[in-house]
Amino acid sequence: MTEKPPVRFQRANFVVADLDRALTFYEGVLGFEVTVRLGHNPDSYSFPVFDIPGDATLGFAILSLPGQPRVMALTEIGTISLAPVPHPRRGAIVLETQDPDEVMRASRALGLHVYEEEVLKTHDGRIGREIGIVDFDDNLVVIYLIPETAA
Repeated sequence: MTEKPPVRFQRANFVVADLDRALTFYEGVLGFEVTVRLGHNPDSYSFPVFDIPGDATLGFAILSLPGQPRVMALTEIGTISLAPVPHPRRGAIVLETQDPDEVMRASRALGLHVYEEEVLKTHDGRIGREIGIVDFDDNLVVIYLIPETAA
């Protein structure tokens, strides 16, 4: 029998106001696929850990990427208003994409805030591109590309 590591990363999770709207970005632009979608569960552990008011109606989706099952989740609290995320931001997901120009174009077409592109300098000296995108609910997604020819 294989010994399990003491910690294994399962998935990231963002809270969103409208799951269908959020999926226009996560599915339509970033290419995630909905693996599981669940409706309201009044006993959900999300209530206490995300400090969600008890009168909220929850929705939940687990998202996958090719070869990366169930790496992202979205928790919907559509019946209450989400307060803006305090700044400085306290979290983000970071995604490698092979077509950052298309992701930026499609994100802007949805009306999302796309930060100015920066030069990415990795710890081992490679040079690439990185761009921050803020989703509909003020969650930060950073995309990057390091060309294979980067030295």
